[in-house]
Amino acid sequence: MKIVIDARLYGLEHAGLGRYAINLIEELKKIDRKNEYVILLRKKYFDRLKFPENWKKVLADFRHYTLTEQVRLPKILSDEKPDLVHFLHMNVPIFYKGKFVVTVHDLLMQKHRGSAATTLPFFAYFPKLAAAKLIFRHAVSAAEKIIVPSNAVKDEVVSFYHVDPGKITVTYEGANIKFKMNNPPRSENLKLKIKEPYFVYVGNAYPHKNLERAIKVFVSKKILFVIVSSRGIFTKKLEEEIRSLKAEKYIKLLGFVPDNELGDILKNSLGFIYPSLSEGFGLPGLEAMSAQTLVLASDIPVFREVYKDVPIYFDPYDTDSIKMAIEKAITMDKEERNKIIQKGKELVNNYSWAKMAEETLKIYEGCNRLRSG
Repeated sequence: MKIVIDARLYGLEHAGLGRYAINLIEELKKIDRKNEYVILLRKKYFDRLKFPENWKKVLADFRHYTLTEQVRLPKILSDEKPDLVHFLHMNVPIFYKGKFVVTVHDLLMQKHRGSAATTLPFFAYFPKLAAAKLIFRHAVSAAEKIIVPSNAVKDEVVSFYHVDPGKITVTYEGANIKFKMNNPPRSENLKLKIKEPYFVYVGNAYPHKNLERAIKVFVSKKILFVIVSSRGIFTKKLEEEIRSLKAEKYIKLLGFVPDNELGDILKNSLGFIYPSLSEGFGLPGLEAMSAQTLVLASDIPVFREVYKDVPIYFDPYDTDSIKMAIEKAITMDKEERNKIIQKGKELVNNYSWAKMAEETLKIYEGCNRLRSG
């Protein structure tokens, strides 16, 4: 079977999507020497990546969600003549008529709309949103199979698009990041240059992350809150909010932090807080658990599904509930804290990129059997 994987979102600069692409490809390389793979890549990674004999790479150096993508991608796929294409995101060309599977990581774009949720100007946002709605509906309706990272997303896809649940397969993502810890951990991280106790958040600063509400809580309690987030328009909006609150003393915004530093930042904190209103999986919380960090999380279905009873849960819409969770983390005795941290370390072992790749390969092979039949 010849399988094309659209990996143009490969790389950590694409956050969770990029990490998914990296780990899926790396794990498939280990387990599948039988099928033929074609990997579509942007120029940045095209020369860097090496593949086994049954793999090859094709340059597809154009951005997602563009007219160029809709025109050029079907031509590349037509030239390759694959048995199956795996689109790692919902940006499937509407004119591609071949067999494909698609990964739907979340429905955030469908659920969180409006000027606050985009970097585009008003006149450009709504035409692009209309086009995206058409592309997404085509992606889920024309796909042979839909891959999702959680049952919470599966339920949303079924409800939003009225898709047959049997068409959707849950493949949990991995959390087997091995942070390099300094032993003993440094009491003062080089990037932080601070000594007082702090809570930490790691991830992007999109509006659904609910960081503005969390910031107001930490400022009101005069507790340091460290935000590790790659720079972007939404981070700039946070900076404006912090200045308007005169909260620079209590809120520290960091840019991208590599994994070899992130482990210390997490472990040295009083806790990792994840105040999101909506998520598809919640990898940062599992990464925090793997770094032996107490987790405070929104009480939303996907976190209950993935994190089980490990976190301190709170209502993300209620500032009093967030305050109570923070107080609980601060006043918790060492024995109870260590017990929860140990439960988190054990939970992380349930989530493996290797297992995710094995389940994805079974989906490919199942689609091929249907095709042959």
